[in-house]
Amino acid sequence: MSRIILVSAVALIDVDGRVLVAQRPEGKSMAGLWEFPGGKVEEGESPEVALIRELDEELGINTWESCLAPLTFASHAYDDFHLLMPLFACRKWDGIPQSKEGQTLKWVRPKDLRDLPMPPADIPLIPILRDWL
Repeated sequence: MSRIILVSAVALIDVDGRVLVAQRPEGKSMAGLWEFPGGKVEEGESPEVALIRELDEELGINTWESCLAPLTFASHAYDDFHLLMPLFACRKWDGIPQSKEGQTLKWVRPKDLRDLPMPPADIPLIPILRDWL
C-alpha cells in the first residue's frame, strides 16, 4: 500500500464562467502541466483551511470556507503515492489572482480544459466541471 497524499484543489470560476488553471513551473514534478490551484493539506488542517492558505500563498487572494462548495474529488495512484484530491468550486474571493510562485496562470472555458496537458489525476475532473458549469 503506497502512502496517501491529501491535496485540496479549487475551480475558481469568474463571472464569465471561466476556470483558473496554473502551469506547474520548471523544477517541480510534472512541470509544464496545467492544474487547478491548491496544495497539500498539512497536519491538523481541514481541506478547506488548506485551500484558503494555499490560495493566499500561491495567488494572493482570500476566500472563506462558506464560499468553497465541494464539487467532486480525484483518487489516483501515481508510482510512489496515492493522491486523494477534493475539488471545490469557488465564485467569490477578494483580490486578483496573480502568480506568486512562478507559475503561469490562465482563465479557460470548461470545454477547452481538455485541450491542455494536465496531470492524470486532474483529467477525470474535466467532464464533471464541464457538465456542472
